[in-house]
Amino acid sequence: MSSALPPFNVTPQEAGHTLAKVLRSRLNGPSWADVRKLIAARRVQVGDAVCSDEARRLKENEVVVLFAQPKPLPRTAHPERLVLRHLDDHVVVVEKPAGVNTVRHPAELEWSEQRRQLDPTLQDLTQWAVAHQLRRPANDLPRLRIVHRLDKETSGLVVFARSALAERELGLQFRKHTVTRRYLAIVPGYLPPRTITSNLVPDRGDGRRGSTPLPDVGKSATTHVTVEERFPGYTLLSCRLETGRTHQIRIHLSEAGHPVCGDKVYIKKPNGEVFDDRSGTSRLALHATELGFTHPSSEAPLHWAMPLPADLQKLVDRLRTTPR
Repeated sequence: MSSALPPFNVTPQEAGHTLAKVLRSRLNGPSWADVRKLIAARRVQVGDAVCSDEARRLKENEVVVLFAQPKPLPRTAHPERLVLRHLDDHVVVVEKPAGVNTVRHPAELEWSEQRRQLDPTLQDLTQWAVAHQLRRPANDLPRLRIVHRLDKETSGLVVFARSALAERELGLQFRKHTVTRRYLAIVPGYLPPRTITSNLVPDRGDGRRGSTPLPDVGKSATTHVTVEERFPGYTLLSCRLETGRTHQIRIHLSEAGHPVCGDKVYIKKPNGEVFDDRSGTSRLALHATELGFTHPSSEAPLHWAMPLPADLQKLVDRLRTTPR
């Protein structure tokens, strides 16, 4: 099938139905086999990610796109290109490339290994890279346990637990906010150093996560912001997380009037206008540059730093030379 569909929002009548059923209806009834083929060929995107699961149940207002041509795997979505910074019996620390989901959507957890290879997550790639380094089949290794995650378009350092002990102890450290996590973010304009604290809720009133002025509602979130470097019209910020709520940095910087360059979600001003982003970045300019924690077994302090990847460094170099 060579047809394509412009982006559409899942209607209330379509919500709860499978991706295959909705596409078949939208395409006016091709065969089920043809619909399954185009989904397997990486031609369908749900939200911000390619979806290869024909049985994925869609939610109301999710955005679905059918492309005319298959979407290639991200260049970095190959285990041999993945950089493992640390590996032992309890933890593995990896450099996450942008464009890869950290973990799999719940609807895709039962996928076979063959299907996972068509659309791998960082969790998949890390397990395969560990298997390659240890020269053992991936299925013979303990499963990777999730203790935190990064957004798809965010790059940087991620730790997975490889044992129940590590999952428990690292989870405790994250809950106690003793894990060192520092990010680099490029934003328009100049944001002076500050500490931003707010209560975050799933819906701030416009369908997005955000801060609420209501007392005793939501979850407290604190971000410590300092300035790394100023450019003409832009700033490179260092953001240290005291808490680790979903989209915390993106929300706090946007609500401060300086959304992360490349953000496509948190881009509206209080009056509904959209922030102007002329940075030209092809993805979210956010990078997890520092990670530190206490080893769950040996109790040794561990710490890693990762410089900006090539795409964001190129953006920084360009902004440095922008005429004032």
